[in-house]
Formats: sequence, structure tokens, C-alpha cells
Amino acid sequence: MQDARKFYINGTWVAPSNGRDFAVIDPSTEEACATISLGGQADTDAAVAAAKAAFTNWRLSSKAERVELMETILDVYMRRSDDMAAAISMEMGAPIDMAKVQQSGTGSAHIKAFINALKEFDFETPLRAGDEDTQIIREPIGVCALITPWNWPMNQISLKVMPALATGCTMILKPSEQSPLSGMLFSEIMDEAGVPAGVYNMLNGDGPGVGSQLSSHADVDMVSFTGSTRAGRAITIAGAETIKRVSLELGGKGANIVFADADPKAVKQGIIRCFNNTGQSCNAPTRMLVERSRYDQAVEEAKSAAESITVGAAASEGRHIGPLVSEMQFEKVQGLIQKGIDEGARLVAGGMGRPEGLNRGFFVLPTVFADCKNDMTVMREEIFGPVLSMMPFDSEEEAIAIANDTEYGLTNYVQTTDDEKARRVARAVRSGMVDMNGKGRGAGAPFGGMKQSGNGREGGKWGLDEFLEVRAIGGWPVE
Repeated sequence: MQDARKFYINGTWVAPSNGRDFAVIDPSTEEACATISLGGQADTDAAVAAAKAAFTNWRLSSKAERVELMETILDVYMRRSDDMAAAISMEMGAPIDMAKVQQSGTGSAHIKAFINALKEFDFETPLRAGDEDTQIIREPIGVCALITPWNWPMNQISLKVMPALATGCTMILKPSEQSPLSGMLFSEIMDEAGVPAGVYNMLNGDGPGVGSQLSSHADVDMVSFTGSTRAGRAITIAGAETIKRVSLELGGKGANIVFADADPKAVKQGIIRCFNNTGQSCNAPTRMLVERSRYDQAVEEAKSAAESITVGAAASEGRHIGPLVSEMQFEKVQGLIQKGIDEGARLVAGGMGRPEGLNRGFFVLPTVFADCKNDMTVMREEIFGPVLSMMPFDSEEEAIAIANDTEYGLTNYVQTTDDEKARRVARAVRSGMVDMNGKGRGAGAPFGGMKQSGNGREGGKWGLDEFLEVRAIGGWPVE
């Protein structure tokens, strides 16, 4: 079992001042695979002090210096990418092949995208042509607390650390205590790459402890958080006392609108997308709305697709889904599946319990509910497991109304071969992102939502903007 109790503060690995032991559980085996320390106030204060001291010089670093450092980080990351995949697979249950391509792969992809975004970014520009004596200067906001989730560890760490670094901020990373090993490995990468002492710091802790301490700390200028809407509310309240910037990427309940003229593979592709990462994605298309003339066929297609998905241990090679991250998440998903049954949704695939042959580990049956109503719990709550809820619609207007009838607004999906309809519906649904006909968004596109899915944007130049203060200076001498 790995001993991972140390923190990375001010350029060195240090023992916690007053840490509490916490077991990291391998969700495939339900056995402890590592021990970390959950930090206390003294550890938080030390990390913040290191970041505050380092900000004085790092904020003055040049764009060229930052680009060079990020390119070095990318080189080291690529050398350690298989190690990163193995760590993620063990700590949160992503199947090893998926962990290599998607989980670890998102980290390198985001680092590359931010390098490109930084090279093209102008930190100083005139207000407008003809008004060059008014200068707009974009400066780093300061000390940033970066609080990341367990479901896509490297995706979220790279989406926060890299733009903070690129803009001249200093930072404290608090990875999820349920998937901390990838964050600690990332800290090794940052150390090997030669990040100046204090610019990047990392300590482990839970939400009520280190998370709350960072969110309320007077010397933290910004909190960037990805996680549940409930936790996002708490962080917003904690940050209000010091009027710090709070950037939130929260939950989702994406609608996948399948029109009668959609591609024949649309339903199967929707199932695959919904169940990827064992359904543990905030942007998963978990509500499938199908035009009535195609609905019965779609239900059968969804049933067949769900039943064809295999479930297995994270360490096993091949295409399958792994376990949920924890016993708590397992019990939550089981409870919501039972809720769907109790409220009258028609169970067409999966259901309660573990898949056959898997008596240990947090494994869940790929589950499909049909004939749902929009007031059912499985249509309202973010389940965060391999559970799809289906219901029919009769018109474009009804589909849009159902899709928008949610507190969330992260990602929606539209499936139709009618280009004009696709544009209309994409404009009408209220979400920060829309994917159409199985096509994703390009590298560097902004990631984020509206309503209770959050208020921040990550990725590309929008991700850089999150970490910058905008200043306007009049009377600027014109060259």
C-alpha cells in the first residue's frame, strides 16, 4: 500500500503539520491502495503563504518564460503518461485502456491547447483603433485555490493549473481526497519541470476542512471549483466574506434530443456517451428525449446497447466500464435506481445490484428507464452512474421545453439531419454547451454551463480570462 501522506509546498515535499490519515480505496477491490493525510489549518496557511510570496515575482514573468515552462511540463507529463493512467485507474476505477487514452490523454491535450492559447494571447491592447491612449492591461488575479473532482482528475487539474500558470498566478491545488494519487503524481511532474518554488503548491484535504479553509482564506484571491452544485453553493458563501472571485463548474443533467430523422446510430452513440466513465461525467447525456414516431424503436435500441456493455475491473484491458468511485456513490446510485422503479419508470435494462460474477467492488448494472415523466427523480437529479432515462416528445417545441425544464444548464445534445432544425434547437436550449450529431467541440472551446451548472468557462482563451483582472489606463503614451 502506498504511503502518500506528504504535501508539496514551496517547492518541496513536506510532512503535514496536523494531518489526519485517510485511506484511498481501490473501487474494483474495495481495499485500501494508499494512505494520504488530510491537512489542517496550519497546512493551508503554509501553502497560501508560499503562493502569496511567490506571486511577487511570478506575476512579472514574461509570456515567453511561461510558454517555455509549460512546454517542459508537457514533455515531463508525456514521459509519465502511463504512470498517470495507472494512478487514475486504481484510485477512481477508470478501465486502464480508457484511462490511458481519455483520462491521462485529456491532461496532455489541455496542456497543448493552453500553450497554443497563450502564444496567441495579448495581455496588453489599446481600447480600440483611434483610442490608443487608453490601454487595456490584463493582469494575473493573484493567489488561486484550485479544487478539483475525482471523476476526471487530470482533465480538471490541467484545466485549472495550466491557465493559472500561463497568466502569472500562483496556486494551491486541492485534489479530491477520493482520487488524490494523480494529483500527487502531477505535483512530481511540476517539480521535475522546474516550476519556481511557491508558484504551484498541493495539499490534500476534504471539503469541510481544507476546501473551506481555502475558500474563506483572506489571502486567496480566487477559487476555481469543479464538483457538485451543493458544494459550489457552500464555496460561494465562504468566498463572499472576502469578495474573492469564485469560478464554478458544477453538475449537469444533459438532454439528448433525438428527432425522427436522426442518424440510425444516434441512440447507440447516445448510450455509449452516457455510460462512458461509468456515467460519472457532469456533461453526460442522461436524459434521452425521442420523437414519438421513433420512440419504441429507440427504446429497443437502447436496451440492446446497454445489455451489450460489459462491466469489469479497472485493471483489465479491453472495452468495458469499471466500478463507481466509492461505496457512497454506489449506494447513492442504487437508491436512485430503486427510486425510478418506485416512481413508475419502466425498467428495460439493468436495475438493482451488481453484474453477475462481480460480488465485490462498486460495480453497477448499465441501466435504462423508459416511459419517464419529467417530474420523476431520475429525470431531475444528477445520478452520476450508468443510468439513462428516456421519454417521448411530439414536437420540436415540446422537446425544447422538456430539455430546459431543469435547474441545470451544462450540456445538451441534438440529433437531426435537418440543418436548420439543428441550428434552431441549439439556439433554443439553455446550456453552456451543445453537441450535435455526435460531433464534439474543437480544442480550446470554452467548457462551462449556466443556471445551477455554474458560472465559469474553462479551456482556450476563455480559460485564461478566468484568471485575469482587466485594468483600463488612460493617457497611455502612444509610440
